[in-house]
Amino acid sequence: MPYKGFIIHTSVCPSINGKGFDFWIDASGTVYAAPLLTDPDYIHLCLEGDFGLSSPDAEPAEGKRQFFGACKLILDLAALYDISPLIVKPHNDLCPGSYFPWDELVLYPGDGYH
Repeated sequence: MPYKGFIIHTSVCPSINGKGFDFWIDASGTVYAAPLLTDPDYIHLCLEGDFGLSSPDAEPAEGKRQFFGACKLILDLAALYDISPLIVKPHNDLCPGSYFPWDELVLYPGDGYH
């Protein structure tokens, strides 16, 4: 059965606890993969950081690398598994957080990475 899309988590999500995601993207943009994809419907990505408590005043350079890494990963996995890279959903109402910068996930499937 094909995947339906991607679910975004943050590292402060209480349901993570070292599991519950397929890929971890740290603040520098480095991606770590779990040994197996665990959900038959969605691929789960966890971004290091807390995006729910306060609005960031300025995004550090590492944050830009993290979101670039997440975008690259989504586009690569979308091509590999033949799914739309545009179906990206939050884990739930509280995760990844009310200040998660969704507009930083700039995905251009036709033109490659941003």
